[in-house]
Amino acid sequence: MKYYIIAGEASGDLHGSNLIKAIHAKDLQATIQCWGGEAMEAAGATLRKHYKDLAFMGFVEVLFHLKTILRNLSFCKADILQFQPDVLVLIDYPGFNMRIATWAKQQGIKVVYYISPQVWAWKEKRVHSLKASVDKLLVILPFEVDYYKQWNFEVDYVGHPLIEVITAAKQKGKGLAIADKPIIALLPGSRKQEIAAKLPIMLSLVPLFPDYQFVIAQAPSMDADFYKECMPTTGVLLIPDRTYDIVQQAAVAMVTSGTATLETALFGVPQIVCYKGNPISFWLAKRFIKIKFIALANLIMNRSIVPELIQDDLNTAALQRHLQKLLQDKATQQQLQADYAELWTALGSKSASDAAAQAVLSMAQQAH
Repeated sequence: MKYYIIAGEASGDLHGSNLIKAIHAKDLQATIQCWGGEAMEAAGATLRKHYKDLAFMGFVEVLFHLKTILRNLSFCKADILQFQPDVLVLIDYPGFNMRIATWAKQQGIKVVYYISPQVWAWKEKRVHSLKASVDKLLVILPFEVDYYKQWNFEVDYVGHPLIEVITAAKQKGKGLAIADKPIIALLPGSRKQEIAAKLPIMLSLVPLFPDYQFVIAQAPSMDADFYKECMPTTGVLLIPDRTYDIVQQAAVAMVTSGTATLETALFGVPQIVCYKGNPISFWLAKRFIKIKFIALANLIMNRSIVPELIQDDLNTAALQRHLQKLLQDKATQQQLQADYAELWTALGSKSASDAAAQAVLSMAQQAH
C-alpha cells in the first residue's frame, strides 16, 4: 500500500523514521513518500521536501515567510494528488499539517494524525477541526486521552515514541569520551532564530565554570559556521551528530524548550529549560497560551520538576544560580532523579511506533 507522511522538524523526522520502519515490518509492499529529513529517508521513504525548508516558528516569523509557506502548501497538495496514497500520516507540525488535513478530508483521503497538536495549550477550538478532518488521532501524552474525552473525541494513546528511542540509546551506551572535564551540554535548538536568541546567553556561562567543558550539540540541519560566529575561541566544543552521547555524558544541560527537554529527562540528566523568542511573538503567545509550563516533563507530571527560564528570565545570573544548584545541591539532585523515575513510569513502556504503525496500516486497509 501507499503511504504519504509529513513531518516538519527534527523531532518529527526521528519519530517518523521509526514509524516508517514499523510500517515496512508490517507491510512488505509499502511505498512511502515523505516530508522530513535524513532519518525518514534512511528508513525507506522517498523524501519530497526537507524539514529545514519548513522551520518557521512564531507569529512574526510566519508572516515574514508567508509566501514560502503558501508555496509549500500548494506543492504538497499537488504531490499528494499525484501520489494517490492509501493513507496520509501527519506528524505534529500543526500550523501546516492541520491545513493539509482539512484539504485531504475534502479529497476523500484517509488521514491519521500521529502526535496531537497541542490544542490543550492554545487555540482550543482546533479540536473541532481535528474531529472533522482526522480519521484517527494518535496521542503520545497520557493526559491527552482524558482531555479529548471532554470533547467527545475518542483518541488512541500509543505511548511516547521517545521511550523506545531512549531505551535503545541507553543500551548502545555513551560512546567515546568527549572531554576530560565534566560536561555542561548546550542544546540551543534546531532553528537559526532560536539558536541565535539563546546560544550567546548560554555561552556567557563559560568563564564562570572553568572546571567544566561546555559542549554544543550541533543540529543536523545547521552549518558549523553559524555557531562559530558567537563562540568564544576557547572552552567550547561544537560536535555534530552526537547529541545523545553529549547528553548522556553531561553533568547538566541547558536545553531549548521542546522535545529535547523530555529526551534529557528520560536520560536522567539535570537540566535547565530555556526559551527566548521574538518579543512580539512572545507577547502574543502569552495572550493565547494557557498552560502552566513549557517543559514537557513538567507538563506530563503537572508540576515543576525542572527549572524553566523564559524570555527575560533567561539571563546569565539566573543560569548561573540554577547550574550551581543542580551541580552542587545533593537534595535537589536526589529529588530530580525520583521525579524522573516517576515520569518514565507515567509514560509507560509500549512501543509507540509499533502501535502507530498498526493504526496506520488498519486505516490504509479501510481505503480499499
